[in-house]
Amino acid sequence: MAAITEVKDEPGQPPALTALSLAETAQSKSKEQIITPFDVSGGVDEEGKPKALDYDKLVDSFGARRIDKALLERFEKITGQKPHRMLRRGLVFSHRDLDQILDKYEKGIPFFLYTGRGPSSDSMHVGHTIPFEFTKYLQDVFDVPLVIMLTDDEKFLHSPKLTRKDVYKFALQNAMDIIAVGFDMKKTFIFSDIEFLRGGSAGDFQDNVLEMAKRTTINQIKGTFGFNLDNNIGEFMFPAQQSATSFATSFPFIFGTDSKKAARIPCLIPCAIDQDPYFRQCRHNAPRLKYLKPAIIHSIFLPSLRGTGSKMSASDTDSSIFLSDTDKQIQKKIGSAFSGGQDTQELQRELGGRTNVDIPFQYLTFFLEDDNELERIRDSYERGEMQSGDMKAACTRELQTYVGAFKERRKAVTEEVRKEFMRPRQLIFKGMPGKKERKEALEERRKKLQEEIARVEEELRQEE
Repeated sequence: MAAITEVKDEPGQPPALTALSLAETAQSKSKEQIITPFDVSGGVDEEGKPKALDYDKLVDSFGARRIDKALLERFEKITGQKPHRMLRRGLVFSHRDLDQILDKYEKGIPFFLYTGRGPSSDSMHVGHTIPFEFTKYLQDVFDVPLVIMLTDDEKFLHSPKLTRKDVYKFALQNAMDIIAVGFDMKKTFIFSDIEFLRGGSAGDFQDNVLEMAKRTTINQIKGTFGFNLDNNIGEFMFPAQQSATSFATSFPFIFGTDSKKAARIPCLIPCAIDQDPYFRQCRHNAPRLKYLKPAIIHSIFLPSLRGTGSKMSASDTDSSIFLSDTDKQIQKKIGSAFSGGQDTQELQRELGGRTNVDIPFQYLTFFLEDDNELERIRDSYERGEMQSGDMKAACTRELQTYVGAFKERRKAVTEEVRKEFMRPRQLIFKGMPGKKERKEALEERRKKLQEEIARVEEELRQEE
């Protein structure tokens, strides 16, 4: 394999790797949209009205590439699978190096998936399931291992109110919600940062964190995330930690102890577009460690119940449909959602509804599987043949079904199941380390554990 060399990232890449940060731009143009891991807003127009998020503008400013028809056709040809509805409808819309992942898959070169969740509440909302549902689809289609990082430590560092106990508890509860999406236990490792870093399996992970931290400057972090001297030092350090999960060498218990071989295993990260700044930093520094840049595939946000100018947020319960909501709560929330319909039934019949801003219709584009039915609803609403109440009723039924099915799966997720998903262990996948290497790694782990047990037993004897 050719040596990995440092290559400049894509043109148009925003700060601090090229020009001003999004945060700095937002400060100088207060009406422009803001997309960071901590703030998502479509901005406001000259009249002070909220604007919808402009994803085309975002792709250009981030220097990513659109997922076009040709790439989708190649995806279907190589995998033999119909693209997921989120791909078909442009909800998963841009990427970095997805074409290279397809090249490797076509040649039989293994890769792994990495995604995550920042646990800020005890129950996830339906917007959180979007990247996980899509990730499950990718795991099933490509038959590859998956690592899911729960960044409870980052939530603790960034939130003035949350305690370590809070975020760790949320992480464990969120893990059970994530498992209920339907991931394959044999191919999936989920970890809480707080728990994993306390254990004895995170040594190589921590080595990569240090290597990334050494190569990441304060100015890069300030530029990319808009941090200033009021941010704590943990927040400045954390991007190195989120980057480390992109490298197979961080998980020798999954990818083997041959670090040179593991360093050649590519990573594909499905995530919402607001997480891209973390991985721009990672992609900038990865070649300096002789690692591959992770590939990324971006999804748009599930909009807030209030409108297309912001995303659904767990911290704003009135803007979100939670996976724990009852049918009655879902009906009430959808009933009060922003509508693209006209003010009266007569005007609706005359002018039709605006599906591009109608939140119930937007939700149907995410959750309704049938393309033909979705198009029928779109056409009927825009022609004025369907009233706003009918649109909300259709959306309510779909979300009640979606949340109800999730709740049934969630019942089967026990503490024992969660613990097994979160136990560092060998995953089963094509291209996994050979039997001899796996046995040697297990024997080395056993030796270290036996040595520690012997030391503890000696200390106990001394106490007698």
